[in-house]
Amino acid sequence: MTGHGDRMRGAALVALAALLWSSSGLFIKVLPLGALQIAFARSLVAALTIALVVKLRGGRPFPRPDALAFACAAAYAGVLIFFVAATKLTTAANAIFLQFSAPIYLVFLEPRLAGRPVARRDLLAVILCLGAMGLFFVGRLGAGTLAGNLLGVVSGLCLALFSMTLKLQRERRPEVDPIGAIILGNLLVAAVCAPALPGLRVTLPQAGILLYLGVFQIGIAYLLFNAGMKHLSATAAVVTGTLEAVLNPVWVFLGIGERPSAWALLGGLLILGTIIWYSLPPRPSGRRSARL
Repeated sequence: MTGHGDRMRGAALVALAALLWSSSGLFIKVLPLGALQIAFARSLVAALTIALVVKLRGGRPFPRPDALAFACAAAYAGVLIFFVAATKLTTAANAIFLQFSAPIYLVFLEPRLAGRPVARRDLLAVILCLGAMGLFFVGRLGAGTLAGNLLGVVSGLCLALFSMTLKLQRERRPEVDPIGAIILGNLLVAAVCAPALPGLRVTLPQAGILLYLGVFQIGIAYLLFNAGMKHLSATAAVVTGTLEAVLNPVWVFLGIGERPSAWALLGGLLILGTIIWYSLPPRPSGRRSARL
């Protein structure tokens, strides 16, 4: 059984991953490249980065995948492709908010797929996080194109499916590191986006940004996320990962001067408070924890 110390370590690893993920909105906006071109470059670099780290640690970067691994890789590829496309078509804030609709789906998916009951604590954390993120968009949730917003919703569904299938892989095949599915997913992104490459030209600074996105924002971040998932439920991992939604507007403000509203700042503080509360152990009581 996972102890409190392990849960705290898992939450810290996922929070570090979220810190790296949060830089994506700014760089995707800054790069004068198409969504598929960005997705191709960063995923190819990420696949090589993760495979190298796994190999250096004595693991198998490319274990034989089963149906669950393929499903995990496909969901992961959907997260990356649809999020980049959404960020290009709508505001970065809308894209990240809609992607983090994932906890809504997980509250209903996880009990049915993993046999894990939904605790009231989980549901309350999800409601608080989503309500707080809604404050980011008071008066301007409709901004951006309809297509971009719809792609953000699809990205959120893919994130929920990815988190769930990654957790199921770890539970059902503990002898196989599920990081192989993430490598496979990155290669799938590169294969799907390869037709967008003709005519691609990048400057040295742009190449540097793409390398950063591949090595750190995707590669290292998902290694941290995978390690954190050993100690967390899929719902807990995604709730902790909402830290990305708090920091994303901060980097956009620092990079291109987009100023978050007072409502957005309040939402960020509420999300941070929820994550801290959720990471702490529940108070012991004489009764069993209520389950839904």
